[in-house]
Amino acid sequence: MSHDPTTTAAPDGGPQLKANAIGFFDALVIGLASTSPAYTIAAIIGGLVLYTGVHAPGVMLLAFVPMLLIASAFYYLNTVDQDCGTTFSWVTRAMGPWFGWIGGWAITMTGVLIVGSLAEVGVRYSLLTFGLEDLAYDPVLIRVLTVLLIILMTAICVWGTEVSARVQNVLIVFQVVSLLVFAVVALWQVFSNSSAYDSITPSWEWLNPFGGGWTGVTAGLLLGVFAYWGWESAVNLTEETTDSSQAPGKAAIWSTIVLLVTYLSVTIAVVALAGTSFLAETADEEDAIFQVIASDTMGPWAWVVMLSVATSAIASTQTTIIPASRTGLSMARRKALPAMFGRIHPRFRTPDVSTWWVAGIAIAYYLVVGILSETALWDTLTALGLLIAFYYALTGIACAIYFRKRLTASVKNFVLIGVGPVVGSLMLIALLVAAIIDYGNPENSYSETSWFGLGPPLVIGIGIFLTGVVLMTVWYFRDRRFWEERPSTAEQDIIRFQTGALPKVSTTTVPDEGAKR
Repeated sequence: MSHDPTTTAAPDGGPQLKANAIGFFDALVIGLASTSPAYTIAAIIGGLVLYTGVHAPGVMLLAFVPMLLIASAFYYLNTVDQDCGTTFSWVTRAMGPWFGWIGGWAITMTGVLIVGSLAEVGVRYSLLTFGLEDLAYDPVLIRVLTVLLIILMTAICVWGTEVSARVQNVLIVFQVVSLLVFAVVALWQVFSNSSAYDSITPSWEWLNPFGGGWTGVTAGLLLGVFAYWGWESAVNLTEETTDSSQAPGKAAIWSTIVLLVTYLSVTIAVVALAGTSFLAETADEEDAIFQVIASDTMGPWAWVVMLSVATSAIASTQTTIIPASRTGLSMARRKALPAMFGRIHPRFRTPDVSTWWVAGIAIAYYLVVGILSETALWDTLTALGLLIAFYYALTGIACAIYFRKRLTASVKNFVLIGVGPVVGSLMLIALLVAAIIDYGNPENSYSETSWFGLGPPLVIGIGIFLTGVVLMTVWYFRDRRFWEERPSTAEQDIIRFQTGALPKVSTTTVPDEGAKR
């Protein structure tokens, strides 16, 4: 069933999200920008090679498989329920309010945890682009500018979706093109024997993620999942996108494909150019690796790569706020959060309160964790991988459950709506379990430090999950209206957000057989 509303009702019948604000290409760009490809590859390449050696490209290829399968789930779920809360709304419909709430919490917190790191990289690389190296590593200045950048990007998000899309259209094209140019130059130096490093000739064997054994594959895959994460931002804007039942889902799928091409090209080029020893030795420099490699490879044009990483991080700072804020809006209008999070700005027609809350919590987390741990970036990236694997897997399972009575209608339904999402979910669940086991041993974490006898990433992940459970329980006892909703299947009509109407899912959705009150 298609759905292309002209307006989307606010919980109080007041201002509404602006429908048809962006089109397919804008959604595709926002999906790509949310992954921050240039920043991401700069941030993870050292650790990825440290864990998996020359098989880093293979790990990136393997991580793509569950992403594409889960993107299929996003596409089909969006065709019947164009809710900006995505996973929160869909899991609630398929599996009930408890699973839906914790899925929404996971989405929101992934955005909150990474915004500060993204903004910091954006600031640092902007200074490096202009040759201001001393300022780029001044901790006080960097933190001040990072906070200011988060505030600016949040203001753009509140200002309007069209403005956000225009900014992203410029930033994403530059960063993807510059990354591919860098890859071409790097490979040319490898094959012409003009590299400044101990280069390695690329081999097809590099695409085998298990070529070096299982050691490091779990950690590498977590980084790979993080690398692809963010494409679903296109679907979070479904209520503001033209052809909302089709375009956002297609944009999500195409985002993963473009990312695959970009990541494979750059990973192969960097590993071939710099060699595994150099990358592993400099892994603790995190995103600074690209600064060194670009300077040695591009010469006077190194600023192009610096600017690419800067624009990538800045763009993602903005777009990462979108899923968290839209999920907060969706949860509020379904009574799963306080009503204030569902407020929509009367002029800009964006969820301003939810957006500013996301920014405020992100700033607080960035400042506190940055002071407590010098390796906070890596610990947070790995913890993010745990949360991402969790809510992606939850979405894939919800897709199969919600459409279960339609799966046998055709082979296409069975494969793309049932088997595919479930396989993708099982892959992510297996990765999640393996990661929990691995990071139960602090020595397996990047920093090799112990928090409460466990690896820091596992402590961060468990802490965030338990915090969500506590808040969910508290809200359950304060307002149980959301928990009146019952699971349904795709045969029932989806309640649309019509003009002037409220989403009364809990009173009109027909419960599935066997559902208990």
